[in-house]
Amino acid sequence: MITRRNALILSAGAFAAAKFNAPALAQDVALDADRHGMSAFGDLQYPADFANFAYVNPNAPKGGVFSEAVSSRGYNGSFLTFDSLNAYILKGNGALGMDYNFAGLMARSADEPDAMYGLAAKSVRITDNGLTYRFALRPEAKFHDGTPITAQDVVWSLTTLKEKGHPIITQLLRDFSGAEAIDDRTVVAKFGARRGRDVPLFVAGLPIFSKAFYAKNEFDQTTLTPPLGSGAYKVGRVEVGHFIEFDRVKDWWGANLPVSKGLNNFDTIRYEYYRDREVAFVGFTARNYLFREEYTARTWATRYDFPAFKDGRVKRDIIPDETPSGAQGWFMNMRREKFKDRRVREALINAFDFELINKNIMYGAYKRTHSVFQNSPMMATGKPDAAELALLEPFRGKLPEEVFGEPYVPPVTDGSGQDRRALRLASQLLNDAGTTLKDGKRMLSDGQPFVIEFLSEEPSFNPHHLAYIKTLEALGLQATLRVVDPVQYRKRVDDFDFDITVERMSFSSTPGDSLRNYFSSQAAATKGSRNLAGIADPAVDALVDLIIAARTRPELTTACKALDRVVRAGRYWVPQWYLASHRIAYWDVFAHPERQPRYSRGIPDTWWADKEKAANLGGG
Repeated sequence: MITRRNALILSAGAFAAAKFNAPALAQDVALDADRHGMSAFGDLQYPADFANFAYVNPNAPKGGVFSEAVSSRGYNGSFLTFDSLNAYILKGNGALGMDYNFAGLMARSADEPDAMYGLAAKSVRITDNGLTYRFALRPEAKFHDGTPITAQDVVWSLTTLKEKGHPIITQLLRDFSGAEAIDDRTVVAKFGARRGRDVPLFVAGLPIFSKAFYAKNEFDQTTLTPPLGSGAYKVGRVEVGHFIEFDRVKDWWGANLPVSKGLNNFDTIRYEYYRDREVAFVGFTARNYLFREEYTARTWATRYDFPAFKDGRVKRDIIPDETPSGAQGWFMNMRREKFKDRRVREALINAFDFELINKNIMYGAYKRTHSVFQNSPMMATGKPDAAELALLEPFRGKLPEEVFGEPYVPPVTDGSGQDRRALRLASQLLNDAGTTLKDGKRMLSDGQPFVIEFLSEEPSFNPHHLAYIKTLEALGLQATLRVVDPVQYRKRVDDFDFDITVERMSFSSTPGDSLRNYFSSQAAATKGSRNLAGIADPAVDALVDLIIAARTRPELTTACKALDRVVRAGRYWVPQWYLASHRIAYWDVFAHPERQPRYSRGIPDTWWADKEKAANLGGG
């Protein structure tokens, strides 16, 4: 057991073992020359005079409508509904797509792991120690009301997000020391000595708010008043809980920049909200919206037999997903006493019959998740090499010995739902943890029944939950499923008021400070964080710091593998499944470049409306 008393010793030992610990520099050194872009390790694919990204059609026509059922969410968003146009605070359920309304200092390249190029900022200068970034703003950058974006707006935005933003934002800005407006067109951002390599990138991509607008409007409140933005789109029609539209700004100041050419092609982007996946699918067949990514294997395998698909008006495709798939699963809340014992958590993992559910519910479409960095080079495999061992050795004796051998992989069952070997092992683990069977019911060490409530907002997951619950009952566990409305679900999860719930954690190809929000001890005590399991382990904290300190991509990969071994050894979640591709379906009214960006779906950003196709189908 790692205690608070030896946490600092362990952290110090880990840093001593690391060969790539970033030094803490007290003073800045000279700013270098103007740069047109920035990345975690300084590498850029595109030169200063690039015309456009290689994965776009720079001559793509503008016009038409792109509409999609909601399949992702932002900081405070829900898949099922929204009640606010403020997507950057903890309160409320923010609408999807609000990032279209705002411009940041820089924009990401979807062809590179983390590179960014100038948007509102035309260039950046960086000190040699990486602690000071000096951004030069474009004089043409404006808000939608025609007022210029000033350095004062940028400073106000960054300061406000650090103080009042969603907990995920505030945590990621922990090592952002502050910003200063040198003049109307120059912003200097300062960072802490051991800041994560991704923190400046995160800062450069944050929305720029109008200081004047928020002088008359409270920032940290839910609202249905469209905020004044500066992005390629602005808020259009809104029907709370049902849909939101974003209208393209026809005279947008950034339209001809290299980071924008060939992008933002639709006149209107519309997101449709549905409370039920089945209803959403029926809405698609009726052409209530035009594009969907299919997340339900049963629907993909059996439901695409409607007339519009048969006659070719609806198309399907599978496109590769080369980004890390991350870890999806049932996360057990260790803030509750019954889940604190690692043996209990491992027993619940053993009780999950993935092979049964994959075959009978998901048509064999998925692979089992093992790693928090699944589908990436950062996933631990085999025994640790010398570089990984150098990071792990300071923790020997403080962590399970398996960390120094093969990484943990969940057992493979016979797919019967009653695999005797898996159930015997699960039962023995529960017994070893001090639980007992009494009249067929599993009792905790204090004599209370071992009751588990699965919390969900998504009815389509009911079959998966119920199949798992049936297996748990064979162990004497009294498990139930509670499906609540999206607002209640978000509140309970943000407050860590649950036993077990489904979540997916996924990271970029260059993870850094964002890992703290999922794994750090600080996040475990921060409401609204993504550390649902309540991981509070000094060894994990130290390894996250080592990842943030990595100076090269190989060093980053090594540190991530070490973290992966430790997290997997903790048995913090019941691993579910992943799919390293996107299953998409769409009404045949679109066109798109032949090349897909490597690190993004590229939809709707790189697509455009095909007027001829739309005319053949009878509309857009």
